[in-house]
Amino acid sequence: MFVSTMNDAIHLKYLAIGPNDLLWGLAVHSVGFQEVGPGEVYPPSNHPSRYLFTVERGRVLDEYQLLYVTRGEGTFRSRSLPHPVPVRQGSLFLLFPGEWHSYYPASQTGWKEYWIGFKGPQMDVWMKNGFFAKEHPLWNVGLRSDIVALYQDAIDTALAQQSGFQQRLGGVVAHLVSLAWFYGRNEAFSEVAEQMNRALILVAEQFRTITPEDLSRQLCMGYSNFRRIFKEYTGQAPAQYIRQVRLSRIKEALTNSSRPIRELAFEMGFENEDYFFTAFRRAAGMTPRAYRALTQGKA
Repeated sequence: MFVSTMNDAIHLKYLAIGPNDLLWGLAVHSVGFQEVGPGEVYPPSNHPSRYLFTVERGRVLDEYQLLYVTRGEGTFRSRSLPHPVPVRQGSLFLLFPGEWHSYYPASQTGWKEYWIGFKGPQMDVWMKNGFFAKEHPLWNVGLRSDIVALYQDAIDTALAQQSGFQQRLGGVVAHLVSLAWFYGRNEAFSEVAEQMNRALILVAEQFRTITPEDLSRQLCMGYSNFRRIFKEYTGQAPAQYIRQVRLSRIKEALTNSSRPIRELAFEMGFENEDYFFTAFRRAAGMTPRAYRALTQGKA
């Protein structure tokens, strides 16, 4: 099931995937790590034959793979990125099934890489919903001990292969993929993250009265630019985000008090009664009165 090689490298050549494993949502084909020293041939001759490729010809897989480089630097190419993209220490990059790709370390540095190969309907859903794209396969997240620990956990789990190991590996993959998304997004917003976090704090403190225009003024940003960046950062326009915070606070108040609904709505910043009832029903799928009865156990 596995081969332990020189250069402190482990290759899990194949992990069996049963029908129930894919029903879990994610299942793992391979996991491991390898070190390639400066000037050494890449891929090494002991690379698993199932995954063997040449730098010139590249390869196409029938699974996803998530790779993490913790030492050295190199180059990545794919069908969607035909021009070489630099890979450096702290880079995570995702390989897609059916997508031609090639990658290799620089001869002067070599590198150390971790990888995990997987497939499953959960990853397909994330792809369909736009969380990942073949045109953006790489994130420079820096050296992260939590990412390395997850790869090591996956290696240990795959070596032991106890009952249910595929389900545990599926959980590790989900965690790794979520960290790629999380750290990648925050790296992309590094220049404006402090301003956006300040905006979220201002909303939390002043949600009853604050407006999107107030936010942009307090952050000393032009409104159009602020609105665009805020929506990219949070996934919601400022007005929508403020409304969701108000509705969340009203839900909490409905559950934990018996105060009149109209009074709560006005206190939380909804001055138009009809608008409040429409917005609440759209968000909660029921009226405020029904929500109170349900959450207070009176429905």
